[in-house]
Amino acid sequence: MDKLPAALGLIEEQFTVSAKFMRDIASGFQQAMSDGLAGRQSSLRMLPSFISNPTGREEGKVIAVDFGGTNVRVLLVELAGKGRVNIIDKRSALLKDRDGIYDYTSSSASGTELFDFIAGKVSEIAPPGHTYPLGHTFSFPCRQHGVNEAVLISWTKEFKTTGVEGQNIGQLLQVALDRRGSGHVQSLAVLNDTTGTLLATAYTDTATSIGAICGTGHNSCYLEPCHPLTSQPMIVNLESGNFDGICQTEYDILLDQISEKPSAQRLEKMTSGQYLGELVRLIVNSLAVEGHISISSDRVRTPYSVSTEDISPILADTTPELKAVADMAAKRWRINGLSLSELAAIKTAAWLVARRSARLAAATWAGILVKIDPGLTRRHTIAVDGSLYEKMPGYADNLYTALAEIFGDKAKQITIKLSKDGSGIGAAIAAATIYNTKSK
Repeated sequence: MDKLPAALGLIEEQFTVSAKFMRDIASGFQQAMSDGLAGRQSSLRMLPSFISNPTGREEGKVIAVDFGGTNVRVLLVELAGKGRVNIIDKRSALLKDRDGIYDYTSSSASGTELFDFIAGKVSEIAPPGHTYPLGHTFSFPCRQHGVNEAVLISWTKEFKTTGVEGQNIGQLLQVALDRRGSGHVQSLAVLNDTTGTLLATAYTDTATSIGAICGTGHNSCYLEPCHPLTSQPMIVNLESGNFDGICQTEYDILLDQISEKPSAQRLEKMTSGQYLGELVRLIVNSLAVEGHISISSDRVRTPYSVSTEDISPILADTTPELKAVADMAAKRWRINGLSLSELAAIKTAAWLVARRSARLAAATWAGILVKIDPGLTRRHTIAVDGSLYEKMPGYADNLYTALAEIFGDKAKQITIKLSKDGSGIGAAIAAATIYNTKSK
């Protein structure tokens, strides 16, 4: 036990991301962006959205579908111009019934069944007698050929619904709407959740140039000033969770090896909420195996026995006895009676993992900013949605600290804003933009 501080020191060395390291990551990320845009080999997909930033003058009643996981949201939104947004109605539905009555995410469900279900929820808030443009946030990797032509490359997040991969998502939804007699709802735009997040904030803040998700998953998009396809400004979805220009620790390698897709999504496995709890467990288990802490429970050896939701109360724990840490160990691992130094070691592991996540995300944003504004001469807003940024103690502060270390005084040009529910509102804005353009 007397070697615990030294063991923690070695782990801290592995998880520390210095200012120099962040600048190196930013440089590598910028190069990967340039390679991807030019069609060269890159770990960044650089997917075009065929959408630019809104003017803030978009108006009208619009339907938004927000589909990025097992919960689908449908919103009726009124855009009033001048950045004003009013949510008139909203519905939420699980794609996987808790009682097992249905599961539209499984291989036993078809794409027709899935999109009929979603179309049914749309029809509940879109009565006949009015034409509604619809924007669809679809947070899965798509090959975009136009603003409403997004072909699903492959399912992620454990989805296995048949008959959807390789299909046009906008068309699948429109056909389902027509089948239900809801042809007065017109699917006009399909976009990624990061694009929606960017658009939602850009509707009120014209300086918005980056949209990001810092939650269960991690991804970023940005406004490319002159896209090679159009020579016009366009939002580009980076699929940045797949960036591979970062050295892995031994714990990252272990996590990657047991993951569903080894070697893929390297940055996401180091930054997103899906994996932070598992990284903490791997660290604690290694300390136990090496005899630095007295934990012998099989549960500590069970993958994903700690979730990222468990980390937030640990980081917020300022009690002398570290009660929240002890509660987590008892609840997740059925361990009681840990010493204060052992509890503190668990908290240190959580802090190191969370801080590194924020600093890696900030480094990639720095790479984007240097690409679009090398001298950082303009004001830039980064729109962020997700539970890590919104709820994890210290996460937002770590982002700002990291950007300040990278850019010094010029970091004052950067603002980070929470774009709560931005992906849905952004989809509405995208649809309104297309609809208004068609109506002219």
